[in-house]
Amino acid sequence: MFSCLGVAFLCGCANVIPPCGAKTSPPSSELRNTKWELTRWNLPPNAYGEVRARQIPQGESSNPIQIIFDATGERVSGSTGCNRFTAKLDEDSRGFTLSKIASTKMACPPPRMELENDFLYELNDYRSIVRNGDQLLMVGTDREVLSFTQRPIK
Repeated sequence: MFSCLGVAFLCGCANVIPPCGAKTSPPSSELRNTKWELTRWNLPPNAYGEVRARQIPQGESSNPIQIIFDATGERVSGSTGCNRFTAKLDEDSRGFTLSKIASTKMACPPPRMELENDFLYELNDYRSIVRNGDQLLMVGTDREVLSFTQRPIK
């Protein structure tokens, strides 16, 4: 969905989008049986064009936000950092989308609940996914960019 020019522009100003050789909305088969941890969350540029990063918990001891693609290519699951979630993976010629997103409903501290709600919103309403090796970027319709790093499945 991005042209290489658009991707190059985002590379230059935010340094968050991989090079044009990266796949946009890769086939789900490339992501089967993989695990991804949210390692950076860039907010949309402000009025001055500055990209700001949102604070997110990282590392196993902080209960990070994670997405796991199942081995069949039909579902994703993971952690919102507070609750567990699952979703159905639907695929067409433009890539895949997530539907029927469901999560557990444990109460967490307000900042963590806000982060969870925002993450679930992005899962439901992203514009494109870009993969470059061990990095997976989810670009939201609101121009937020969630950057995931591949982790080993234990």
